[in-house]
Amino acid sequence: MQIQATGLILHCRAGFESEVAAEVLARCEEHGFLGVVHSQPDTAIVRFALHDAVPWQSLLAITPFADWIFARERHAWIGSIADLPTQDRAGVIAQDLAVRGLRCGRVICEFADTNAAKEVSGFLRRFTPHLEKALSRVGVLTPSETAPTLHLFFDTSAACEIGLSAPGDASPWPMGVPRLRMPRGAPSRSTLKLAEAFYALMSEKERDKSLRAGLRAVDLGAAPGGWTLQFAQRGVHVTAVDNGPLSAEVLATGMVEHRRADGFTWRPPKPVDWMVCDMVEQPARVAVLMADWLVKGNCRRTIFNLKLPMKKRFKEIAHCRELIDKRLREQGLRYTLRMKHLYHDREEITAYLTLI
Repeated sequence: MQIQATGLILHCRAGFESEVAAEVLARCEEHGFLGVVHSQPDTAIVRFALHDAVPWQSLLAITPFADWIFARERHAWIGSIADLPTQDRAGVIAQDLAVRGLRCGRVICEFADTNAAKEVSGFLRRFTPHLEKALSRVGVLTPSETAPTLHLFFDTSAACEIGLSAPGDASPWPMGVPRLRMPRGAPSRSTLKLAEAFYALMSEKERDKSLRAGLRAVDLGAAPGGWTLQFAQRGVHVTAVDNGPLSAEVLATGMVEHRRADGFTWRPPKPVDWMVCDMVEQPARVAVLMADWLVKGNCRRTIFNLKLPMKKRFKEIAHCRELIDKRLREQGLRYTLRMKHLYHDREEITAYLTLI
């Protein structure tokens, strides 16, 4: 039985619904998938309803999840179940999905990442184990790394929307919300942005290759040292560039050299493996600087933040990408550029740029 998708359900940070709406419309219309967006401000959820249903795999195939910028998670929307009875919600859901012919390798019960949804999140913690048993009994759920993931989104405990994602084509964390621990000695919570970026923007193979002990990195605008610490704790030697002070804990790693200099003008005496940047500056200026480091051979890969304006955020990202593309293509360089509004980002996005 071919499962049809009626649209997409996308998670995001509350307040960024309009950016997700612009992104989903642009991506879907580019591939001939026409529909309408349903969203409300500060709900952290965007629904894209197709005019005509299509096979769920074909809808997701238009854009791999890794290429989405403002969506923390996205999956094909294939239906809904309303008026769930208090006494046997799990049984009703399991029977409905069995009739639809669904088969999945795991199930994720989701809710909006808002304060208003905290009551639903508490219910789902208790409910999910019962649902997994019910789905297993009817053959819908069979643990597998190659089968689709079933997403059940609950606005309330009485109704859910059904979604599917393909293996390896979704966020590594349920709802795109990572559970990361603050590293010991971290001087600020900004350290978690880089920790998340390593997993959200890079593959396991890329991490294994480029986050090895003994490599060299530069951190522009490093103070107080949250991003520097992420490298130092992995055995990477870091030149931390900032006129401000670094924390004593970061310097105590023995892996850090502090250079008091302007991050926009300082350059390393010889090429390094990494450059990272979390400076507060106009996003276009940062984008040009990042491209310049790669073009001049100062580094091979970089992760950086682009601080976004309150308005026209989607347009600003397109402009920054255009600046980077133009600079690198003029030099005939082959590269990968990925951008993502991470869970630990606020009014910014994080990007990974590397030569290939």
